[in-house]
Amino acid sequence: MTALTEFERLESPGAWRAGPEARLQEVVVSFGDATLILTDPKSDRPLAHWSLPAVTRLNPGQMPALYAPSIDAPDEQLEITEELMIDGIERVHRAIEARRAHPGRLRGGLMALAAVAMVAAGLLWLPQALIRHAARVAPPAQAAQVGDTVLAEIIRSTGAACQRDSGRSVLAHLSGKLLPTGARIVIVPADLQGARRLPGQLYVLGEDLLADGASADGLAGHLLAAALAPPAGAPIQQALDFAGTRATAQLLTSGKLPANSLQGYGEILLSDPAPRPDDDVLLAEMAQKGVSSEAYARSLDPTGETVLGLIEADPYGVQPPPSPVLTEPQWSALQLICAG
Repeated sequence: MTALTEFERLESPGAWRAGPEARLQEVVVSFGDATLILTDPKSDRPLAHWSLPAVTRLNPGQMPALYAPSIDAPDEQLEITEELMIDGIERVHRAIEARRAHPGRLRGGLMALAAVAMVAAGLLWLPQALIRHAARVAPPAQAAQVGDTVLAEIIRSTGAACQRDSGRSVLAHLSGKLLPTGARIVIVPADLQGARRLPGQLYVLGEDLLADGASADGLAGHLLAAALAPPAGAPIQQALDFAGTRATAQLLTSGKLPANSLQGYGEILLSDPAPRPDDDVLLAEMAQKGVSSEAYARSLDPTGETVLGLIEADPYGVQPPPSPVLTEPQWSALQLICAG
């Protein structure tokens, strides 16, 4: 008996304890022929094979899921937090139980009904579960590749990213000062009315944030807002939602999305307003990073009426930050980044 075909390539991290006195050990969990395989991630050496029909969950409904190789061997345990793997084990286990539970003439009909039910459930459950799984396990390089693909789609609407060297040096300085390690900032010659965070910590701003009357604090505020607004996995999950299940499956198996799978996504992304975090969250980050909130607020609403909370609670409304976000020469160089 083999595990369901859709789970043959599925792997997830886990924590395995061989016995009550043994230390907890990181393992990779995968499906084999009627077995659950626990592998050492450093050496790829199989550490244990558990019979799927005997696998027992010790804490139904609780997280992390806790399994034993059988009801008679509760001292050996496996912890799993990955929802896709947990659901996969439960579904495969149910399929095995269904196959064993009804001997005789009813077996064929009952198995057929179970198969139909499982396929129907899979059609509803698997696509989103697969996308969530791909978004969670995507390594940084793969997420950056998806981000570059989304940027290429955005550029179709906005024109090529601005490349003047002096301005790009300022963007690298801003990234190091305001954003997580490895983040990149790109400016395009268009009015985006805010910043967008793409997969792989890629941030896109429009030239409108460099116009006369704009300020470095306003631009910095938009970057921080984009960094704080969505959940950690949101940009890549949203992109994969658009690409679809088949494209996501190819990403998991080959490491690349199919060509044109994100065609049109950039235009849709720019048609939505730039995301905003809660004011309290943004103000706390601005206070930590030395960014005045009033300039950002005024860029959203020049009258200040709808952003009064950001203006009145400006962490640097009375006393300026210890150092400016950008010096005057840096800001001038950045304003010319699209000048060629």
